[in-house]
Amino acid sequence: MTILQTLILGILQGITEFLPISSSAHLILVPVVTGWQDQGVAFDLAVHVGTLLAVVLYFRKDLLAITRDGIMSVVKRQQVGQSRLAWAVVLGTIPTGLAGLALMDLIETSLRSVSVIVITTLVFGLLLGIADASNRAERDLNRLTWGDVAFIGLAQAISLIPGTSRSGITITAGLLLGLTREAAARFSFLLAIPITALAASLKIIELAQSELVVEWTHFLLGGVTAFITAIIAIHFFLQWLNRFGMMPYVIYRLILGAVIYFVLLH
Repeated sequence: MTILQTLILGILQGITEFLPISSSAHLILVPVVTGWQDQGVAFDLAVHVGTLLAVVLYFRKDLLAITRDGIMSVVKRQQVGQSRLAWAVVLGTIPTGLAGLALMDLIETSLRSVSVIVITTLVFGLLLGIADASNRAERDLNRLTWGDVAFIGLAQAISLIPGTSRSGITITAGLLLGLTREAAARFSFLLAIPITALAASLKIIELAQSELVVEWTHFLLGGVTAFITAIIAIHFFLQWLNRFGMMPYVIYRLILGAVIYFVLLH
């Protein structure tokens, strides 16, 4: 990899990881379009760690509060503060973790095709638009039921299919349940933390078991670039959420899906 490739892929991962436009689709498609070699396990690990640190830093106050309350709820054996939200994040992560472990080979082979990405980009982009347009915005996170959490968790599991977008489908699920945009986005970002940590852990294991030599310059540059751009992306996404809604991302996904189809498949 060149320094330019590292910067471009790091920026791309940082921007797309938390926007509802699918980071996996972009990282799979860029080497196809440009003819670059696959970026490899070490680079994937670097950018995952970068985006994980970004979302942890951005939501550090929320994380400290819900982690503290979650632990205290176990000690006191009763609900404490935001402990219900803490356990909602845990429950919402389980379906994705199980699906990832069971279907990893399928996800890494058959489902990484360009045709799959075109379909998921278009279908889940349209579903996001429908959910946003029909959203009643009646509920915040305090009114989440365990059934709601399970529904959003199952939706997140579907995001393992490239092109779906983890943030996109979890926000879609939240909007369909009547959550406000802010509540749906906040829960989506909180859910990103354990699943991104799990993904990074699997990459570490894969890297440790391989004989790959880590190019530390690219590793660090990719991670730092993803970290910086992810923080910026999260900030502006939340700032613009009520002003623009989900329609810009829906339009982008429809254009992206059409371009992929006509350039790579037609």
